[in-house]
Amino acid sequence: MRVSIVTGFETRDVRFETSAMLDGSDAMNPDPDYSAAYLRITTDAVDGHDGHAFVFTIGRGNDVQVAAIDAVAHRVLGRDVEEILDDLGGFWREFVYDSQLRWLGPEKGVMHMAIGAVVNAFWDLKAKRAGLPLWQLLARMTPEQLVDLVDFRYLSDALTREEALELLRAAVPGREEREATLLALGYPGYTTTPGWLGYSDDKLRRLAREAVEEGFQQIKLKVGDNLADDVRRLGIARETVGPDIRIAIDANQRWDRDQAIDWIRALEPFDLAWVEEPTSPDDILAHAAIARAVAPVPIATGEHGMSRVLFKQLLQAQAAAIVQIDSTRVAGVNENIAILLLAAKFGVPVCPHAGGVGLCEAVQHFSMFDFVAVSGSQENRMIEYTKHLHEHFVAPVEVTGGRYRAPLTPGTGMQMLDASLAVHTFAVPAPL
Repeated sequence: MRVSIVTGFETRDVRFETSAMLDGSDAMNPDPDYSAAYLRITTDAVDGHDGHAFVFTIGRGNDVQVAAIDAVAHRVLGRDVEEILDDLGGFWREFVYDSQLRWLGPEKGVMHMAIGAVVNAFWDLKAKRAGLPLWQLLARMTPEQLVDLVDFRYLSDALTREEALELLRAAVPGREEREATLLALGYPGYTTTPGWLGYSDDKLRRLAREAVEEGFQQIKLKVGDNLADDVRRLGIARETVGPDIRIAIDANQRWDRDQAIDWIRALEPFDLAWVEEPTSPDDILAHAAIARAVAPVPIATGEHGMSRVLFKQLLQAQAAAIVQIDSTRVAGVNENIAILLLAAKFGVPVCPHAGGVGLCEAVQHFSMFDFVAVSGSQENRMIEYTKHLHEHFVAPVEVTGGRYRAPLTPGTGMQMLDASLAVHTFAVPAPL
């Protein structure tokens, strides 16, 4: 087979003015402009496939994330593509273990997410070459191939390679049946569309009613800025959707520990499905204390989880009853596989975060892979959904009857339309 090489890469600062309609607004982020630090990797392969990926941000600072991706991506120029795709576990470690990049984390923050963009671009390329969506590509790998993708350093006190192999081997029987079920019935979703904090009461009421009509069994409301407002808005939501639709709430890190406990207790009469990010995403001990104090109300977190190590400790401390992975917060596909395995080991459901441009398209693949080849379950599991900005993607997410339809377009789902990239590329103002 002809060897192909990486011939180039292109990055773009892509931004959407979602703040104009207060889409995405919450107690910590009142005026977000959904943005993508976007990467395209090119090769000289005759198949013509490129690898696409992005890191999600909310506006200012997206240029910093683009610069970080530039700093990582230049190191793949001239590399043998087949060599990279044949060992994406080794490729991941090459960058995460790089001492000079690592010093800027280690294994967290802007550089770690930049590594994730580069890794994800090659996963996009690998899936396109295989003619498969990412979820199907992963779900058809052997347990041995999957564990080779995972770095077990720092995890072995909670999950060893051998334990991960046992989990994956136990899920091999029934893979084909679960894949057929997924293709036929899809995967449960819930919607945050009604619940952005900047929306009026009338808009909340209308969108909550529409969510029920569209088949969603759960909605989510942003909370945490003003308790009286939260009580009023939850009252409107509960009256609108009735007693049988689940309502989750999301504080987006707004509260201190004791404040979180008091606030959650005040909202508990509304029959909360879960409380998301009640405090600092890095504060494992506070999450654990809150979880104990407000039980049986479940605590969900992980959207801002910086690494597999943080997820390990959240699970060890029984600080999260629901794990929320994000497709661009950690260093790509490999690290999210590690987190899925950790969650399976601890028996905790994964309900991914997808409130941002392209995140629905990307993160659905992890839940579907988890169902087919890791946990084997959809019980108490669902994927977040918002209505925003899907039209800018080559393979926009499909949700019908409150369920994600399994994507069949080869790749990771991260590729944006060229026309959208051209229109929404942001020019950073020159310094005065």
